[in-house]
Amino acid sequence: MTRTATGAVDIARLQRRTVGTLVSTQALGGVGVTLGFATLALLAEDISGSASLAGLAQTTQVLGSAVAAYLLARVMGARGRRTGLALGYALGATGAALCVVAGVVGSFVLLLLASALVGATIAANNQSRYAATDLAAPERRARALAVVVWATTIGAVAGPNLAGAAGDLARAWSVPPLAGPFLVGAVGMALAGVVVLLGLRPDPLLTARALADAERVRPVEPDQVASTSWGRVGAVLRERPAVLWAVAGMSLAHAVMIAVMGMTPLHMHHGGATLQVIGIVISVHVLGMYALSPLVGWAADRWGRPAVLGGGALVMLAALVVSGTSPSGASGQITVGLFLLGLGWSGATVAASTLLTEESPLEARTDVQGAADLAMGLTAAAAGGLAGVVIGTLGYAALNAAAGVLAVGVGLAAVQAHRRRAGMVPTRRAR
Repeated sequence: MTRTATGAVDIARLQRRTVGTLVSTQALGGVGVTLGFATLALLAEDISGSASLAGLAQTTQVLGSAVAAYLLARVMGARGRRTGLALGYALGATGAALCVVAGVVGSFVLLLLASALVGATIAANNQSRYAATDLAAPERRARALAVVVWATTIGAVAGPNLAGAAGDLARAWSVPPLAGPFLVGAVGMALAGVVVLLGLRPDPLLTARALADAERVRPVEPDQVASTSWGRVGAVLRERPAVLWAVAGMSLAHAVMIAVMGMTPLHMHHGGATLQVIGIVISVHVLGMYALSPLVGWAADRWGRPAVLGGGALVMLAALVVSGTSPSGASGQITVGLFLLGLGWSGATVAASTLLTEESPLEARTDVQGAADLAMGLTAAAAGGLAGVVIGTLGYAALNAAAGVLAVGVGLAAVQAHRRRAGMVPTRRAR
């Protein structure tokens, strides 16, 4: 454990090292996930021979991520962040390698299994944001979380640019070109796991628990020790209603983003937009999601988590009005709408993630975080599935209107979270 000359734990130095390690793993894991995401549906269609089955692979990946989020959180609760995150990256690398095998042998069933395993890396990347808060000072907690979220931008930008080189590499190794990105992706995920194992020492969560025990902060409650993981989550939700509303706000915001973002390429394609233009719009959307997250984190530390959660809801509503009234095809209007959609998602996710973390007792924190990401993933999977039905029957404008109802729910969750907070309001230290 990092100590000063007097033997005291140097928390500030350890926190900087933790965040630096998490930023590196987030970038490496993000490259791996983005590379695979860009070609997963195409590979699924190539293997299955059916465009209608192609979406199953991405659905399986989302569900795999949701389940893995909860399971990895259980591992972290027992053995620390380092072990849980490394396991997630190892499972993801295995899944990416199996995607290559599925492409070579032409097995759609194997591809679905492999996609679910790749979801474990998505879960690990998502859980990394929580690890950044374990040793963060209360008044800087949202900013620490947001910096790790921001690192996803690196993978989102670098990943697609490596797709062509990955295809060339696949051809050189007599592997189907569409499976090539998974070759490079597996390497990125494996490297992320190695960086976690080497760099996340001492473990931030275990250190935080040791410090809490030493200082007798938040003593372990008997019912928390004796209950199951779900029992601890249920107890926190009953005793700290703000956590429930934070999970609700985060899940609904993610559902809005997945539903609209996933169907926007189809709306643009029907209007004659080229794949290149569609790719640019989605890239702008991803920038909205991640690039400004440090600013969002600062705002959450400055004005409070519920306020930024509510602000995210308002930005998402504005985004849905702009995108929902846009013409099909390419337009500046839909580009602006998708950027605002990503920015609203960022505000809601950073604020809600920070709120549920600091409102949860340390002994039950990983259980709550895992359950929250599980709920977020399942809600997004359901929204993504229903979005296709809505746009196929009622159109893109109706989809945005329906998503607007969910965005209103995010705003209501922010109001309730503000009313029900347990009192852990961040304080600013004098500079």
